Amino acid sequence: MADLFAHIAPAAPLAERLRPKHIDEVIGQSHLLGPGRPLRLAFESGKLHSMILWGPPGVGKTTLARLMASAFDAEFVPLSAVLSGVKDIREAIAQAQQVLQQRGCHTILFVDEVHRFNKSQQDAFLPFVEQGLVTFIGATTENPSFEVNNALLSRAQVYVLHVLSAEELAQLFERAQRTALEGLQFDDNACERIIGYADGDARRLLNVLEQLQIAAQTAGVSKIDSAFLDNTLAQNLRRFDKGGEAFYDQISALHKSVRGSNPDAALYWLVRMLDGGTDPRYLARRIVRMAWEDVGLADPRGIELALRAAETYERLGSPEGELALAQAVLYMAVAAKSNAGYVAYNAARAFVAQDGSREVPLRLRNAPTKLMKQLDYGKGYRYAHDEVEGYAAGENYFPDGMPEVSFYQPTDRGLEAKIAEKLAQLRELDAAAKKKI
Repeated sequence: MADLFAHIAPAAPLAERLRPKHIDEVIGQSHLLGPGRPLRLAFESGKLHSMILWGPPGVGKTTLARLMASAFDAEFVPLSAVLSGVKDIREAIAQAQQVLQQRGCHTILFVDEVHRFNKSQQDAFLPFVEQGLVTFIGATTENPSFEVNNALLSRAQVYVLHVLSAEELAQLFERAQRTALEGLQFDDNACERIIGYADGDARRLLNVLEQLQIAAQTAGVSKIDSAFLDNTLAQNLRRFDKGGEAFYDQISALHKSVRGSNPDAALYWLVRMLDGGTDPRYLARRIVRMAWEDVGLADPRGIELALRAAETYERLGSPEGELALAQAVLYMAVAAKSNAGYVAYNAARAFVAQDGSREVPLRLRNAPTKLMKQLDYGKGYRYAHDEVEGYAAGENYFPDGMPEVSFYQPTDRGLEAKIAEKLAQLRELDAAAKKKI
């Protein structure tokens, strides 16, 4: 019985069936493929060059590499950095040499997820790229500046691919419906939700359309509406790589929105990350960091609120505890801002790192024993509470002989304005005390 069906090949996935056969069929990436744009010129020039295609999943990296092989009549040899090792690289190079000798055909060596290869694996490509045996095309979702060796990076042009816009996904939706979905209809709300679900990823859009087609055939329906989507699709999670470029871009946007005193933008990025599946505990830690770094002593209540929000989340969990994080972000976005403490800390660290190990002056040392007192530990120390205004004017608390430094420079915002006034008053008392000496 098994032999009866052995000749029947499984149908290719919808994403593969709709893969563009020509550059003009590609949807999106107009900044690279439009008239006079870099990749369009590469196709038209007739000259191949090594490149790295950097962009999120489902934006056409593999498609572009395949189209180049077709346009230049080159052998297409794909490798996955997730599954391959140095042995596979050697076999791919041997295949390229064989193709060149037997057919006089050039080879495009396409490496998907190239950032997953370690340094030695990436180095293995270099001599063959330099010899011109292969044209190297790497695809990566991570920043090549950090994930690709400089030697390989210097030999390849980097092209940045963007997520598809809602309009571009709508074009792909219409193409799929016209050519492959066999009359299946979608109401307007369902179309909008499916495009939102795809979140800029063409492959994800086509995969979900194929899933819906199968579900509709099973259920015997010909029109997809919101109710059918609710029963068929999993939770609408946005694309979110918890350890990748998108993750750090979004946390950067959240931090900068708080620093820039824009509560709506800060709330947007917080919710985007929560919606994408990031751990709220990580966000809580970052929110506490923002309170110390960017609000600081201009409004110490921000620090208190951030800590309370983190504690609240630990007690309530999701989704209730996320409200506390949201309100902490809103408060810090509208609070007075100061990074004076952050700057002062970094300045002190830099000074100490390059300065020598200065001794603590005897007057500032504690003297809990008789011997220490005999050695003049604590001698001459002025107890501030016994001084006028509770301040030992003119006293030096730094090591003797150390140059004068002023790490902390309070701003004129929020509570720090009061702190600045207080410090200015104390400096005046110091100056007056020095005149009397």
